Amino acid sequence: MSAATPPAAGRHGLSPARRARNLLMGGLILLSTLLVVAPLILIFLYLLREGFGAMFNLDFARAREGLGAVFSGANLDFFTKTPAPEGETGGGLANAILGSIQMLAMASVIGVLVGVAGGIFLAEYPRHPLMPTIRMVSDVLAGIPAIVMGLVAYGLIVLQFGFSGLAGAVALGFLMIPIVVRTTEEVLKLVPQTVREAGLALGLPKWLVTLRIVLPAAAGGIVTGVMLALARVAGEAAPLLFTAFGNSAINLDPTKPMSALPLEIYRGATSAYDENQRLAKAGALLLIILIFVTSLLARRASRRK
Repeated sequence: MSAATPPAAGRHGLSPARRARNLLMGGLILLSTLLVVAPLILIFLYLLREGFGAMFNLDFARAREGLGAVFSGANLDFFTKTPAPEGETGGGLANAILGSIQMLAMASVIGVLVGVAGGIFLAEYPRHPLMPTIRMVSDVLAGIPAIVMGLVAYGLIVLQFGFSGLAGAVALGFLMIPIVVRTTEEVLKLVPQTVREAGLALGLPKWLVTLRIVLPAAAGGIVTGVMLALARVAGEAAPLLFTAFGNSAINLDPTKPMSALPLEIYRGATSAYDENQRLAKAGALLLIILIFVTSLLARRASRRK
C-alpha cells in the first residue's frame, strides 16, 4: 500500500497565505520596536548635538569654516567651575557633579544596608511570621512615586534640620531599597540548597551560613542590583527639590544645601536664557552617559557571574 502524498505546502514550505501572514506580523513587530526605540534615539541624538557642544566647545554653525572652527578644545570650565549668574556666559556644573556623587554615595549606604538585609530575610526566612509584612512593605515602596519620597524626607529631616544633601540622600536611599531587596531575594534563591545544607552539616548556625557562604556566592548578582538601583535614582529631580534644594557653590558638607545634576538640569531647562539652557542640555547628556555606563557595567557583572 503506497503512502499518501503530502500536500504541496508540506513539500515546498509554507503556503503563500501563511508566508504573507508571517511577513505581515514580522513587519508589525519591527514597526512596534522602532516606535519604542525611536524616541530614545532621537532624545539621545538631540542631547548629543546640543550638549556635546557645550562640553567640548563645538560650534556646528561654523562647520563650513573647517574642523578647527567647529572644535576649539575641551571645555574644562564645564567640569571645574560653578554655574555663571543668570543670563551670563561661561561657568560649569562642578557643584552639581560633586553633589550628585556625594548624595549617591550616601544613598548607597542606606539602600544597600537596608535592601540587602531585607532581601536576605525574605529569601532565607520564608516561614517567619513577619515575612508577609516585609514583602508587602517592599512592594508598596516600589510603587511609591519619587516625589512622595521627597515629601517623606522633607517631613522627617528638612522640617527639623533644614535643607541638606543628607536629606536628599535619604530620599534617594528610600527609592533604592525596594530594588535592592527584590534583586537580593531573587539572587539568593538561585544559590543551591545543597550549599546551605553543607554549611549546616558542619555545625554552623544558620546566620553564619548565610553571611559567610550564601551571601558571597550571590555577591555578583547583588552588586548588579545595586548598580541598577543607582542608575534608577541618579536622574531623580523631584525628591531633591524638597530636600537638597540646590547650591550654586561647591559644597562638601552634607548637612547644608547641595546641588545635583538633575536640579541644575531642571533649573537650566526652565530658564529664559539660551546659555543656561545649553548648559542644562550638557548636564543631561552627562547624566545619560553616566546612567548608560552604569547599566553596561551592571550587565557585564551579571554576565560574568
